[in-house]
Amino acid sequence: MTATELREPPRLGVLAQIDSAQLDDGRDLILLAEELDLDVAYLRVRHLQDASPSPLLVLAALGQHARRIELGTAVIPLRFENAGRLAEDLATADLLLGGRLRAGLGSGYSAHDAIYSRAFGALAADRADHVDRVLHDLLSFVDGEIVAGADAHIEGVDPGTPLRVQPQVPGLRRRLAYGAASPARAAMAGRAGLGLQLATMAPDDGSGRSFEVLQLEALEAYREASRAAGHGEGHVMVSRQMVPVETEEELERFVSLLPRERAASPAVLAEHRAPEIGGHAAVFSRVVVDEPLAVAQALLADPVVHAADEIALVLPVGAPAEDQRRVLRDFGTLVAPHLLAAIL
Repeated sequence: MTATELREPPRLGVLAQIDSAQLDDGRDLILLAEELDLDVAYLRVRHLQDASPSPLLVLAALGQHARRIELGTAVIPLRFENAGRLAEDLATADLLLGGRLRAGLGSGYSAHDAIYSRAFGALAADRADHVDRVLHDLLSFVDGEIVAGADAHIEGVDPGTPLRVQPQVPGLRRRLAYGAASPARAAMAGRAGLGLQLATMAPDDGSGRSFEVLQLEALEAYREASRAAGHGEGHVMVSRQMVPVETEEELERFVSLLPRERAASPAVLAEHRAPEIGGHAAVFSRVVVDEPLAVAQALLADPVVHAADEIALVLPVGAPAEDQRRVLRDFGTLVAPHLLAAIL
């Protein structure tokens, strides 16, 4: 990888799951990311689980402690959202964060939608159609669509005054992204002028192609659609789970924590395929657990990372807070310098 092959050095970030009962640990993690001079920190979002189900509230609170780093989501599942309320919350959170919000949006994460019906209401339409409608309306509201005219019952506003979802925040729209797995959904994000978030799994199309090849296809579909729609190259964030370790004891501990089976090499957990995305077959990225230089080399050898604008380290879910901080610190102090040196 050379400097001439990249548009500019990639941004570096971290993606973490912060449980509601451990917000102090989450605050310490975000402050550490800021101390390490990372560009952005993302929250993993899950409903009916203790994993940041109200991410914008959490980010607004964390942003009062961390003053520079950008804060985002990966992703807010639109299956559960009302477009108008989400537009209000995104804009309000962005104001509280001083323009540092980088919200990722997505569809959902379960093939068994009935388990969410009691808490969030049953869907009246196909989930994909519902998500597309929410996304379309959300973007229109953020863009300032006039949704109604004031009548005599709207206090403090002259009748006939155009009404929009409030607050309206300039710049918010260009910092929204969509978490897409397939080329078709990635192209949709490109046409809409959204950023693209690529995770550690992709739909398995049955071709037997590797995870990297499948995900690169989605990235290229996004770039092409973004250019064709007049949005330029867009912005691509790619997340990877890589764990720098310095001792055999650390190697054994983190291998046991991560949900993969060890491959022939003791430092690499194999790419694998499973029915994971909405009940459909999926292929997952490799997880590298190795010394810092090897982790940096694995990232540099990844063609999707090579083509992205931003790299986010996925911290191991379920690891104790102390271990998560250690992984993040080692990434920032031992892996990131190798990455930047190779790029610059």
